[in-house]
Amino acid sequence: MTSDSRRQRAHEVRRLRDMLRAAVQGCRYPDGQLPSEADLMASHHATRATVREALALLRAEGLIERVQGIGTHVVVRPVDTALPEAHGVMTPGRESVFNRRMRPRVLDRSVVEAPATVAERLAVPEGTPCLRLEYVALHEEEPIGLVTNYVLFPGAGRVRDTPFVSDWYALLADAGVELSESEFIFGCEPADPLVAPALGVRVGALLIISEQIIYDPHGRPFDLAFIHTRGERFRFVSRAWRTREEHS
Repeated sequence: MTSDSRRQRAHEVRRLRDMLRAAVQGCRYPDGQLPSEADLMASHHATRATVREALALLRAEGLIERVQGIGTHVVVRPVDTALPEAHGVMTPGRESVFNRRMRPRVLDRSVVEAPATVAERLAVPEGTPCLRLEYVALHEEEPIGLVTNYVLFPGAGRVRDTPFVSDWYALLADAGVELSESEFIFGCEPADPLVAPALGVRVGALLIISEQIIYDPHGRPFDLAFIHTRGERFRFVSRAWRTREEHS
């Protein structure tokens, strides 16, 4: 096989892997059973070797499992969340994970002096007292995120004294702390030995990392969060429309 043909085959495997991953994570196999190799070959115009290699990659990601004589089935069903719900700026839908369908495992809930980076992001002097609340977010008793929040007073006092029973926005609402907007910065990084055990993933597994700032009704930042999310368990969904003026 020439180098050009090897590259071509690698591209074919990658493209098929991407399509099958989208189908698996999009729950397009309602019963969790993937089509047979022969059906995948026919529907994707792929060779058996390409299909098997693409499925092997998905299995290595922990998305599917293959059982001799039974077939290939999905083992992971991620939670889809509308991006405005993740921002906390809209009322979550009935089936939303942010409709009190999560449970926190609190790791730390203490008052600390704001470190330099936190102080800079929240526009306060370094050393300003704040509440540090760190927790693992559980969905159906499985960890999906590790979150560390730094919250300024006076809201921090209400958050500290309010029972934390579901998701972060529910806690803010229960504590009577209002928000006006939030900002995310997204990235990606491999799970290190400090994060992996908390999320129940292997070291090196890819995680969605994000930094979030939440603002009060006066436009002042009061909450900074550092978030590690399992990408195979949690997906952000966003849809936007062009305005009439942009069409003209």
